[in-house]
Amino acid sequence: MPRPPQPSWDQLNAAISACRRCPRLCVYRAKVAAEKRAAFRAQTYWGRGVPNFGDPAGRLLLVGLAPAAHGANRTGRMFTGDRSGDFLFAALHATGFASQPTSTHAEDGLALRDVAITAMAHCAPPDNKPLPEELSHCADYLRQTFALLPNLRGTIALGKIAFDGILRFYKDQGWLPPGPRPAFGHGKLYHFGAAPFVLCTYHPSQQNTFTGRLTQDMLRAIFQQARTLLEQDATQLAGPDAA
Repeated sequence: MPRPPQPSWDQLNAAISACRRCPRLCVYRAKVAAEKRAAFRAQTYWGRGVPNFGDPAGRLLLVGLAPAAHGANRTGRMFTGDRSGDFLFAALHATGFASQPTSTHAEDGLALRDVAITAMAHCAPPDNKPLPEELSHCADYLRQTFALLPNLRGTIALGKIAFDGILRFYKDQGWLPPGPRPAFGHGKLYHFGAAPFVLCTYHPSQQNTFTGRLTQDMLRAIFQQARTLLEQDATQLAGPDAA
């Protein structure tokens, strides 16, 4: 049976926002949106699936874990409105991938350059821990995201859960070579033939950034490495006569 027509980027984001595949997450995201945090009492929470964010013509895709309950679940934009996002966008701005170093709300003017952001789960989970079946429900959104990025050359896994999800997708696509399963580790880089490279970093969670496990210099180095890889790839695609 032929595969249904591929949706557009905006259609995919609309589908993610309206998704109700996971009853537990639907209940939790709505509960948080109704009860709110005292500091955001006057704000209207998004309280739905959080869509992809960024440049659909970009060459780089960041894959995170899931929206924060009072961050993206409040603002409706990936990594926006919490300290993990502050840390992430500061590094993206320093390496030229973001137009500004802060991300406070969905209308703050932030634009991403040559990069998009998605997540393994698009709804805020209790204790920041989506269940395996919830990750499975969102797996098709990851597949569609890859399909809608025509210029994609590389991915960055923000944490081990994102890395494992990327590997599952790559295996399903037939992109993983035989042999031992690749291991997650900060700074590890994998090339799988013509598939987009996979570069790993610790997730910019407060647990990692407050303890110094992940520093700004470390994260900026990851994004700078990604930029170097993208430029090397562009040179190779252009061929020896490009200059």
